[in-house]
Amino acid sequence: MTSTVPAPGTLPPAPAGTGAGGTAPPDGSTLQAVLLDMDGTLVDTEGFWWDVEVEVFARLGHTLDDSWRHVVVGGPMTRSAGFLIEATGADITLAELSVLLNDGFEDRIDRALPLMPGAARLLGELHRHGVPTALVSASHRRIIDRVLSVLGPHHFALSVAGDEVSRTKPFPDPYLLAAAGLGAHPAGCAVVEDTATGVAAAEAAGCRVIAVPSVAPIGPAAGRTVVSSLEEVDLAFLHGLMTEMR
Repeated sequence: MTSTVPAPGTLPPAPAGTGAGGTAPPDGSTLQAVLLDMDGTLVDTEGFWWDVEVEVFARLGHTLDDSWRHVVVGGPMTRSAGFLIEATGADITLAELSVLLNDGFEDRIDRALPLMPGAARLLGELHRHGVPTALVSASHRRIIDRVLSVLGPHHFALSVAGDEVSRTKPFPDPYLLAAAGLGAHPAGCAVVEDTATGVAAAEAAGCRVIAVPSVAPIGPAAGRTVVSSLEEVDLAFLHGLMTEMR
């Protein structure tokens, strides 16, 4: 059964004799946990968010510039909604807009929630082999719980929502929290992300990153592997990446 984080913005205590992030740092070849982003990584919903934003602002009498899509993707709602309010001059508060966006998104996923190619297979494999797995998203808890009902909450030991941490992506806090909650050291965690914002958060936390770009390109870098689809990612692939880090 999936558990949420123990308390908003706080890290659970690390086991005795371990590093700040959980268990003792691995030797570079041990996969301790897998941490997965949600929108655009496991579920094909990045486009949903933009469509909802376009619809909501149209009702407010404003047209969104398509170039703004790359600005708002992958980050916390406070950032994306705040940017759109400022860019359009819409007469609405951040709190009011957040409710409208979440309502619109929930309506979309209630009608259809397509999974990304390879997502169901990967989650099933991790679960069968008992790999500690967490869902780490900038989306709010109300959205994550809806998506978990489709993904299968049994696939995740815990989940971290954007409104449960004081600083969400691109800050490392959500991934540090997830690693500690699983009793893992960040260096032993493989993170799967689809946006530059999420990649920045995972890398700042000290995790090994697999980028599966959705809306905007992501280039390779030290400690980062870029793939075109989750269909390229399986447990053997993940173990191999950790071995390469030695």
